[in-house]
Amino acid sequence: MQTRKLAVEGALEFTAPVFADDRGLFVSPLQQQPFETAHGGPLFKTAQSNHSKSRRGVVRGIHYTVTPPGTAKYVYCANGRSLDIVVDTRVGSPTYGRWDAVVLDPVDFRAVYLPIGVGHAFVALTDDTVMSYLISGPYVARNELALSVLDPRLGLPIPEDIEPILSQRDIAAPTLAEAERQGLLPDYERCLEQEALLGTEDQARTGPRS
Repeated sequence: MQTRKLAVEGALEFTAPVFADDRGLFVSPLQQQPFETAHGGPLFKTAQSNHSKSRRGVVRGIHYTVTPPGTAKYVYCANGRSLDIVVDTRVGSPTYGRWDAVVLDPVDFRAVYLPIGVGHAFVALTDDTVMSYLISGPYVARNELALSVLDPRLGLPIPEDIEPILSQRDIAAPTLAEAERQGLLPDYERCLEQEALLGTEDQARTGPRS
């Protein structure tokens, strides 16, 4: 398993070895030991797994969770091809407002880890793009927030040949600056506190989750 630090502090990229033969292939997109070595802490306890299917041009995000409790995510692309984007929405973070992007597909089988407080978006580059997520906490609608993926300050790398297809929620989402002024963004230090609880018994006792 190859690992790489992304430009957003705490976010990681993983590339698993693929074992292919004339029958097909086998791959393990998430492996505990390489994750814990790269992360410097225990693998989070998974409370929920999510599966989404999108046609080409669909853009989902930027989504993040009220912290506390916050959620960590581990994401890979099971079919199709996506441009996965991580955005640092944690006020006070050394990489606040910075983003990084990784192409995910079922060829190289890269995966991305998003620590608590980091925003997530992706662009479906093909029809039938399937994204698979492991989440550290169950979905709670009132804790789920969004930022504008078209925020000019962020300048996210949406391909020029893509006409973004957005949900009404994402169309109406505020910019990063607007969300900061409204006090909607997570605090970096609080996010680190919650991150330190992942993989422990206290993870299940940090309040309502998303």
